[in-house]
Amino acid sequence: MENTVKKQKTIKDISAIRLIVFSFLFIVLLGATILYMPFCARGTENTSFVDSLFTAASATCVTGLAVFDTFTKWNAIGQAVILLLIQLGGLGIITFTTGATMLLRGKLDIRDLQIAKEQTNGRVIEVSKLIQVILWWTLACESLGALLLSLRFVPRFGVYGIWQAIFSAVSAYCNAGFEILGFISPGKSFSAFVGDPLICLTISFLIISGGLGFIVISDLGVNFSKKIKHKNTKIKLKLHSILVLIITAFLLILGTVLFFIFENNNTLKGFSLREKIIAAFFQSTNLRTAGFFSVPIGSEYDVTKILSIILMFIGASPASTGGGIKTTTFLVIIIVIKSVLQGREDAIILKHKVPKSTVYKALSIVGLSLLFVTVIISLVYIFESPIPLIDVTYEVVSAFSTTGLSTGLTPHLTDMSKLLLAFVMFVGRVGPISIILAVTLKQKKRGSEKILPDGQVVVG
Repeated sequence: MENTVKKQKTIKDISAIRLIVFSFLFIVLLGATILYMPFCARGTENTSFVDSLFTAASATCVTGLAVFDTFTKWNAIGQAVILLLIQLGGLGIITFTTGATMLLRGKLDIRDLQIAKEQTNGRVIEVSKLIQVILWWTLACESLGALLLSLRFVPRFGVYGIWQAIFSAVSAYCNAGFEILGFISPGKSFSAFVGDPLICLTISFLIISGGLGFIVISDLGVNFSKKIKHKNTKIKLKLHSILVLIITAFLLILGTVLFFIFENNNTLKGFSLREKIIAAFFQSTNLRTAGFFSVPIGSEYDVTKILSIILMFIGASPASTGGGIKTTTFLVIIIVIKSVLQGREDAIILKHKVPKSTVYKALSIVGLSLLFVTVIISLVYIFESPIPLIDVTYEVVSAFSTTGLSTGLTPHLTDMSKLLLAFVMFVGRVGPISIILAVTLKQKKRGSEKILPDGQVVVG
């Protein structure tokens, strides 16, 4: 009896950050174990546990890097397991379970709220409403996306097109990059639909919807509902929402224009102007951590790969289904640099001062991410040499940003590199700071804070 009480107390005392990190780890290992079972794969060839682990990590961390073509390797059971892992990972495991708790109990206790707050980047007071928005918005987007995709898939593939539409819609909204179109041409993603506006624009809409972040979606929903009820009401978005919408639109347009210019006479050669624009926009959208493609990535010019690496590293927005350092983190760094060049002590944006704590967090995220990615790139390059460094960099950044785009390197990696990339995907999804805090977090003791003198340090 005493042991039971002790165990319950121990579980109860686990910090929110640790619970989130370990929940993701548990789901990855559980998913790997299920995918390792023979009943998940097509044919009689056994799947190695390393490949199963890599696939489970890629699905749970909504990355999309794949050792095998998903349709060719996995049967209906395996595909369903991958889809469930994508949905859990895309929404965030804690968000998903918190939503289930709300449905069953009708309310959340203080601990549930604190854990959900860590997962959604929301304030405790607003978390209950935010969770509801997340679940309803996800259901609406995925249902609409599946309906639109089925208009093309069902006439072409029959009843099987319904499963194709559902799988593609969930994968796109969760920014996962997994597809089951391998029966057309294995490993070619959406290349068969490169000029199809219905397919490409629907997938792009889903990716953007998932990548904006639930805080922005909630803010937009509140404002538009007020506008509908009271026509004279002005739309007043929060600063965070305005910044996310601005930087997202800027990066999408920039990526589309540059991709069109760089690849016009290369991977886009032979397409009509309309097809080129659609393909460029589709690729720019997917570089925001989605992972689908309609043109061969491995054949891109190096300058395009460098552009892709930068956009993947930036990624989607906070509290979204996407990865990367996040759009607002990137924007804060740009604002800090601009403020330093202008001789200002504070970072100012749209007549608002960015808190010092936000600046420190942004700098920490970028610094840790760059250091982590550089170390992994070096290790994978050593294991996979003489593969070109730019292709290794592309693969590692794609894994870290949970994008899932590949130059074709992933299926040929050694087991050691696969394990490294699986770890990178996990860190990229959970966040480097969360990982460090989960490992090093200690309970604060009262009176442990000390007032320290200022230290003058010369930099630059």
